[in-house]
Amino acid sequence: MFGFLIKKSFFDMWDNLIRIVILNLGFILAFALIIYFPLLFRDIPVLFFMALGIGMGILFVYAGVVSNFTARIADYSKPEFKDFLPTLKATYPTSLLFALVNLVLVILFQVAFRVYGGIQSFIGPLASSFLFWVLIFWILAFQYFFSVQARLDRNFRKIIKKMFLLLLDNPLFTVGLFIGTLVTAAVSVFTALLLPGIATIFLWWNVALKLRLYKYDYLEEHPDARRNIPWDALLTEDRERVGKRTLKGMIFPWKE
Repeated sequence: MFGFLIKKSFFDMWDNLIRIVILNLGFILAFALIIYFPLLFRDIPVLFFMALGIGMGILFVYAGVVSNFTARIADYSKPEFKDFLPTLKATYPTSLLFALVNLVLVILFQVAFRVYGGIQSFIGPLASSFLFWVLIFWILAFQYFFSVQARLDRNFRKIIKKMFLLLLDNPLFTVGLFIGTLVTAAVSVFTALLLPGIATIFLWWNVALKLRLYKYDYLEEHPDARRNIPWDALLTEDRERVGKRTLKGMIFPWKE
């Protein structure tokens, strides 16, 4: 299943290359704002975190729109940029709330690591280690927020609940998803985030949730089959839609 997730994500990105590049340009502008705007107030902590909050708000609101667009790409449709404003209106409330939660966590983790790091006893490293794993847990769950928002729910509490349930029910899959996220981000550095870029990461998350939901649809009809999910049968339609394309055939079609 994971191999097909990689294949589908890649070819969905390739088939929508221009859209992905344009969406990535938006992320580049948002990241420039979130990095450089707070630096203007680096000597004034209150203003620094206010500027950071504004930057995160813009970034997360934009991310909510991009996630919705990439969810449509994962469903084999072609989102139009005329849909930007309607999508923005539908997603910005929960995206802003999520930005606020993450801003609070950034502040709390910064203060907590600084305080516990200065304690000269076993309590300091122990508390710092605990906070580190809490942070890792949050980052892993974070991957599901925007795809759940785009595909399942617009209620903030329900999104938070579902993203943690998905993590707890699919721990190894989520770790694999995170590794794929890191690899995509690392490759994107060499193209200045243009390709595959952050938009492809959101596509990766949305394809992952789309395919993973087949498991839950199957379990509704076969509740006793949790340990024996017939992925080959569940992915038949998607495999037919993606086709038998290969990277070699994409670059050298005459050799296929």
